[in-house]
Amino acid sequence: MRIAVAGSHGLIGSALVPALTEAGHDVHTLVRRAPTTGREIAWSPAESGLDPRSLDGFDAVIALGGENIGAHRWSGQMKQRLRNSRIIPTTILADAAAAARVGTFISASATGFYGDTGETAVDESAPHGSGFLADLVVDWEAATAPAGKEARVVTLRTAPVLSRSGGLLARLRPLYRLGLGARLGNGRQWFSWISLPDEIRAITHVLTDTTVSGPVNLTAPEPVRFTEFSDTLARAVHRPALMRVPAAVARKVGGEMVDEMILASSRVVPTRLVEHGFTHLHPNLSSALEYSCA
Repeated sequence: MRIAVAGSHGLIGSALVPALTEAGHDVHTLVRRAPTTGREIAWSPAESGLDPRSLDGFDAVIALGGENIGAHRWSGQMKQRLRNSRIIPTTILADAAAAARVGTFISASATGFYGDTGETAVDESAPHGSGFLADLVVDWEAATAPAGKEARVVTLRTAPVLSRSGGLLARLRPLYRLGLGARLGNGRQWFSWISLPDEIRAITHVLTDTTVSGPVNLTAPEPVRFTEFSDTLARAVHRPALMRVPAAVARKVGGEMVDEMILASSRVVPTRLVEHGFTHLHPNLSSALEYSCA
């Protein structure tokens, strides 16, 4: 397939592009500067957008990217930046893909769609939850609508991706290696996750399986309590994790971001992915962390 990828330098994109290339696909990347090779396509989401002719002849567009949602407290300004970094580029790409009649449009999304799931395990049939993150994901997915006029659209509701190269694990692993690991709140909140290799394999799976459309949860099949996540990470780095950060202290430090992303339960399962024949390399947390922390 001839594939255009936006967000190719992030944690997921930087692993996805070589994987697709190795699989034999003709992969081009969108860059926000002057192209330096024939496999780069210039675009400017904040200014000129994207010339639809740039996507002529492409079979698929994969829209990744978006400012790191867990890096800062969610001030009003930060919330707007998080929205703009997702919704504006996705809308531009969806419009251009529709104009170029691209057959498949795959967009990043997040399990934050479901909000706080409490003790309930949820799959793609569940409604969206409440809160800033859930509202953001609803609008983010809605931005793909123009592509749906011509293309098969898939939205990747991705859980936190476990990799030592970036994301949550890259921030926690050094602390746990120093013996500073801690459970947050009461530790009973559910935590959904996926290993980076399974994330890349899942994206490739929905790209090539043309029977898949709509939202797909990219998670491991076994969510865990945060206590189990903390204890398993501690074992993976061979250090104790004896501390506990009370919820009130965590909220004081991280505000609404901590409340929605860490203290809330996220018990999300990958029903559609499994129904379409996907098999996880790392179905349980121990295997994922042994791989990611090695």
